[in-house]
Amino acid sequence: MSLTKYLKELWKRPKANLGDIYRARLIKWRQEPVLVKVGKPLRLDRAKALGYKAKQGYILVRQRLPRGGRKKEKIRSGRRPKRMSHRLDLSSNYQQVAEQRAAKRYANCEVLNSYYVAKDGKHYWYEVILVDTSHPAILADSRISWIASNKQHGRVFRGLTSAGRRSRGLRHKGKGAEKVRPSRNAVIAKRLKDKW
Repeated sequence: MSLTKYLKELWKRPKANLGDIYRARLIKWRQEPVLVKVGKPLRLDRAKALGYKAKQGYILVRQRLPRGGRKKEKIRSGRRPKRMSHRLDLSSNYQQVAEQRAAKRYANCEVLNSYYVAKDGKHYWYEVILVDTSHPAILADSRISWIASNKQHGRVFRGLTSAGRRSRGLRHKGKGAEKVRPSRNAVIAKRLKDKW
């Protein structure tokens, strides 16, 4: 088996396979800042599969997120059971939120992709791959220069990354996914236009 395949098998059950190393790593990460720039990817197999290259112009950061649901606003009036719930399920997932927070910190970069690294009782950790769109090495490489175009500007905030596409329902095609393309809002607008 190749190194990549061994790493893939190892990360299927990291807590069992890595044991004390995994626990020590989480203890260290909890004491670090929310966003940490890292030199090398922790999951080399995932990073390579998602387009990471060990060359200038690529930046890798580890983003920490608090776990738990979001809460609704304060109840203004009425005490019906339907209104007494405090939980609010948002359409965006943890991974997409992690990408957006990393993109805000590195405003001159675009998010290429991200992958899950770890979680404990209070936090999630994701490694986010960012690309410096003004770097000469990126602009000269035909495989990644597409990310420097104006169409890709702010792509993470428009749901164009893999995690964003998943939250928009674009992983499915055909039967059962008729109302997700080009977007849910576009489908609703078209139905309203046809109605009137």
